[in-house]
Amino acid sequence: MTAVRESVAPIRAIALPRSGRTLDALVCGAFLAASLLLYRGLWWGGPGGRYLVDSGQDQRQWEWFFAVTARAVAHGENPLTTTLQNHPDGVNLMANTSMPGLSIPLAPITWLFGPSATWAIVLTFGLAATAAAWYYLISRHLDVSRPAAALGGAFCAFAPPMISHANAHPNLAVLFVIPLIIDRLLRVAGGLRPIRDGILLGLLTTYQIFLGEEALLLASTGIALFAIGYACAEPAAARAALRPLARGVPIGAALCLVLVAYPLWWQFNGPQSYTNLLHGPAGNDLAALSAYADRSLAGDIDVSSRLSMNRTEENAFFGWPLLLLALALVVALWRTALAKALAVVLVGAALFSLGPEIVLNGEPTGIDGPWRWLGQLPLYESVLESRFTMVCVPAFGMLLALGAQAATRTRDRRIRLLWCVAALQALVPLLPQPLTTQPREATPAFFTDGTWRRYVGSGRAIVTVPLPDPSDARALSWQVDADLGFPLAEGYFVGPFGPDRLGGYGAVTRPTSNLLREVRDSGKVPEVTEQDRAQARADLAFWHADVVVLGPHYQENALWSTLELLLGPSRQTGGVWVWDVRGGNGRAVDARNGGAAGAG
Repeated sequence: MTAVRESVAPIRAIALPRSGRTLDALVCGAFLAASLLLYRGLWWGGPGGRYLVDSGQDQRQWEWFFAVTARAVAHGENPLTTTLQNHPDGVNLMANTSMPGLSIPLAPITWLFGPSATWAIVLTFGLAATAAAWYYLISRHLDVSRPAAALGGAFCAFAPPMISHANAHPNLAVLFVIPLIIDRLLRVAGGLRPIRDGILLGLLTTYQIFLGEEALLLASTGIALFAIGYACAEPAAARAALRPLARGVPIGAALCLVLVAYPLWWQFNGPQSYTNLLHGPAGNDLAALSAYADRSLAGDIDVSSRLSMNRTEENAFFGWPLLLLALALVVALWRTALAKALAVVLVGAALFSLGPEIVLNGEPTGIDGPWRWLGQLPLYESVLESRFTMVCVPAFGMLLALGAQAATRTRDRRIRLLWCVAALQALVPLLPQPLTTQPREATPAFFTDGTWRRYVGSGRAIVTVPLPDPSDARALSWQVDADLGFPLAEGYFVGPFGPDRLGGYGAVTRPTSNLLREVRDSGKVPEVTEQDRAQARADLAFWHADVVVLGPHYQENALWSTLELLLGPSRQTGGVWVWDVRGGNGRAVDARNGGAAGAG
């Protein structure tokens, strides 16, 4: 045990020999290979033809973000806003997860190969870069070998919560800047060049804001927990770090604020901004901490479905073996300040993730969690609290690196064997399976061959039925495949609701869109009154609509019948039903001869 305890040195920047650069390259290549294996279904046959099954509607939304941002760059438009969705009110892109830090520099990729390629590149290379960045941090600041650091870096990128978000949320899976921020913060605390390092810290923080503000908030909370734990364990070291931190951090913060002042003003005060994001209790079930996620090797879809919100929010699921291994490592390394600080991070973040009331196997326990108070603070009220277990991931990764290093340094073969057995039991069940994909639905020819141009004037909108929303955003893909040539009514985004401008998903719906959604959900054709027809005309005028389009849908017959009652006869062209509503007459017009068309 003494050999294990003596194996951990205090955190510091370590200058690694150049002789290890080849190993660094091999490790990073292995991370990329693992990421390609994870996303092999997305790349098979070209990313434009595949869709991540568990992404729900999010892949369509992200591809739309990439496409709209690339269009803004090409036309010299403001990349923080657009009216291509939710016409005519538009969407505040800075208040959504559009990731301009990647969507803008990757605009040439989007122009040349399309947003599906950008989506695949961001996920695949972003996840590999995240592993490489954690590997860099661990190898430079912990006294561990490169193989031990590789183990820690791999866990940080491919742990169950990361794999869950890797289906649909690149803003929470592509986190390569977070380790660099921590690295620079530690260098500021070291006091060698606090001003220069503070400037670099400010630049990195600025960039992370344009990648994902929620990830930055989660990381900042984890850093604060670590700092509290480390300061309590090593008060002298904490006091020594205060002076350089007081010199470097304010400079970095000031630089960051100057650079992000206008985008943040736009986010919180610009058109279609909102105050905070509405959501109900979203804490982890306590049982989820020790269960296995669906995409893990030992996963059970029934268990993970019962203990999580959905496939993209499996935010815990570490399994009992890993929890017990982490506890054993903390106990074995307890004399070090690092182990104590990592324990504070693990316990604190796990408790935050449980929400305002602790739930066990779906049953409320009546015990309040600390989130009941933390969740009232500004910014935190918009965070899904279950995501705080993502803060645990790098703490686990660092403990694993420390454990691997301690085991290799000890001469006791029994400890080495015990480590190997425990590590295999903890990590093998967590190995991620390749993410499931399926062929994409074909976009109707009406959009791909340009037929839509016969019906839509400049600045006028298309109303797709059902109107796009968080449950069905296919129209966003149709719009992208039509080169974003027209705006859409309503959509899938985050925007303001009500007089208090609280954030919610989707548009503020109109009566006609509500009617059509009821038909979509029930499959029943309602009785349509003259008042309904008058409301439809008013809603079409509000949307600045020129045409209503019904594409292939499992409720197509009921929707078509309802639209016939609302708008009159239609015509079928390009694989869709079309109601030409130019002039507000609600009658279908044959674009070839200008006459009224029959039902086809």
